[in-house]
Amino acid sequence: MQVNFSATHPSDARLVAHIADKGKLPEGLEKSIGEGAAAARFKGNPGQVFEGFVERSGVVVRVAISGAGEAGADGRAINLEKAGAALAAKYLTSGETSLVLDLTNSGLDAGAAASVLLGLRLRSWRHDAYRTKLKEEQKISLTSVTVVGAADGVEAAWADAAAVAEGVEFTRDLVAEPANKVFPVSFVERCQEKFAGTGAELIVLDDAQMEALGMGSLLCVGLGSEQPSRMLAIRWNGGADGEKPTAFVGKGVTFDTGGISLKPGPGMGDMKWDMGGSGAVVGAMLTLVKRKAKANIVGVVGLVENMPDGKATRPGDVVTSMSGQTIEVLNTDAEGRLVLADALHWTQTEFAPKQIVDFATLTGAMIISLGTEYGGVFANDDALANNLLAAGTSSGDKLWRFPLSPAYDKLINSPIADMQNIGPRGAGSITAAQFLKRFIMDDTPWAHCDIAGMVWADKAGATWDKGATGYGARLIDNFVRESVES
Repeated sequence: MQVNFSATHPSDARLVAHIADKGKLPEGLEKSIGEGAAAARFKGNPGQVFEGFVERSGVVVRVAISGAGEAGADGRAINLEKAGAALAAKYLTSGETSLVLDLTNSGLDAGAAASVLLGLRLRSWRHDAYRTKLKEEQKISLTSVTVVGAADGVEAAWADAAAVAEGVEFTRDLVAEPANKVFPVSFVERCQEKFAGTGAELIVLDDAQMEALGMGSLLCVGLGSEQPSRMLAIRWNGGADGEKPTAFVGKGVTFDTGGISLKPGPGMGDMKWDMGGSGAVVGAMLTLVKRKAKANIVGVVGLVENMPDGKATRPGDVVTSMSGQTIEVLNTDAEGRLVLADALHWTQTEFAPKQIVDFATLTGAMIISLGTEYGGVFANDDALANNLLAAGTSSGDKLWRFPLSPAYDKLINSPIADMQNIGPRGAGSITAAQFLKRFIMDDTPWAHCDIAGMVWADKAGATWDKGATGYGARLIDNFVRESVES
């Protein structure tokens, strides 16, 4: 979506949109629009849209009003995004190619205007790469927005918001792609292309390098696949020289059959998005790099494909992680934690972060617990947990905290190894987090975000279409803005 700024209305404007607070229509509109909105019971609730038609200078113009809710309400930025997103949802395939967003006398400052535009752009994303037979009325037509009457500073505010949009879109692109297009090597190649010339440093480890480092836990997941595994780190040094970085680690299982512990066939195609944690991390890193975040950040993703094969890891096998701890693999479908075990350890030994947060579509139990409304967060540090919860609220990528406790830790003790990779049926998300905690060194502040229910949506939401949501990218960015940048 191309966004332009102008001091005056384009002479050929056929679609003009306004933003309205609850109970207050924009000034200067024709009587027919005001009375029409009242007749249609338009209240200005977040995301509510009214449309009317008027004649201006001999041209019939579509006039839209999108609601932003109460002016002073909590979550104002999110409601403004909903106002912009509602316009995109209504007009994306309308046949109109451009929209004029008239903010004259709207009372919106530059940041508020940028929120509207962010919602509009995010809701405009759609993955049509392989759809060759769309009817004309199904194709995206709206490609540009011209903003008039905006407050001073809006272009700078939009540049910052556009970096957020670019990161979310990159996350969505990766998550939406099928596994024959995005696999460990191609995931790395897409990142290398996307980050070229940005000033970020990319480090890539192949199978041989990871084997030399002793990453038996991660590597055992990919043994049954024809696709080689990879470890990717993206480092951005925007903070003080010598300051320890904040690290984000993502699970990148580009396709998960379950391995020898094969998943049921129905719904297995969804497992292309089992790399949603890694997608969130690299998308957030793109935003941080594009907006030149004033912080030292490293994003690490462990990339594997989990397939059944004669070489695949068997239930009951024992593997040795990079940390030296041994793991009895009782279920090869509990593979994400095996990937993260080595990714977390390598991140700590390689980058010595001051705090570390991992993101993973880790357990189906999390979906049973929270559905698709919240991601779960586990943490060994209250301050870190609270900062993540706050970032979840401000970004709209909501989190709910779960417990860690030695009472659960004992459920993954193994009689023949240091631990087993799965516990009993109960508390499945908690025992998975307890497993990961065993790979955190020296009481480093750490949090684990289980986002299994959040990276994919079966129906459209306020700022996303059906499919990849981009969850996690904005959460990480807001966390860095609010609690890491100085």
